[in-house]
Amino acid sequence: MQYDEVVLGRRSIRGFKKMPVPKALIKEVIGLTIRAPSSLNTQPWNFYIVTGEPLDKIRKGNTERNLAGVPASREIRAHGNYEGVHRERQIEIAKQLFAAMGIERHDQVARQDWVLRGFRQFDAPVSVVVTYDRSIHGGDIGPFDCGGVTNALVNAAWSRGLGCVINSQGIMQSPVVREHAKIPDDQVIMICVAMGFPDDTFPANAVVSKRKSVDEAAVFVGFD
Repeated sequence: MQYDEVVLGRRSIRGFKKMPVPKALIKEVIGLTIRAPSSLNTQPWNFYIVTGEPLDKIRKGNTERNLAGVPASREIRAHGNYEGVHRERQIEIAKQLFAAMGIERHDQVARQDWVLRGFRQFDAPVSVVVTYDRSIHGGDIGPFDCGGVTNALVNAAWSRGLGCVINSQGIMQSPVVREHAKIPDDQVIMICVAMGFPDDTFPANAVVSKRKSVDEAAVFVGFD
């Protein structure tokens, strides 16, 4: 694919084929991903790539603890609820997804099922848990670099026929993730990315999120 095809064609994938992803293909994707820029070339990131029984245990533990009311223990800071235009965009994408899936506004059962899918990392065959070195924890640069490498990851995967969705619901119970993904204490869990071959029959996979225009997003200074 050309770069434009990847960036303009990529979508968040929430429905996956029930087929394994070859380890060699994932290594190829990671090889592209780690070309992402980082502050002073520090490359603070690591990837814990989980499939099979360990991933099933993460899904189960994350879901059970959330349903039991165990407080979320994500290791990234939350900012509270979105407001204003950010809240409007959050609602807009939710409406697009629910319309595609045929989930009515008052269908609490279907809405709950959608939430549970998020807890299960959308039943993807692979989860990539992105971490950074605890030695640089406390500043914003490490998480910033992880954001850049995660963008590189989803684009690299798309260029190789794999779909992804960046999924913070899947790491809400970080002790479960840390145990079954074998993440040592010297790592901070940043985010997880659900990955697999897209199921083209899954309606939500066709949703394309609306984006701000260049004129809305960019300020040009010093140009004629």
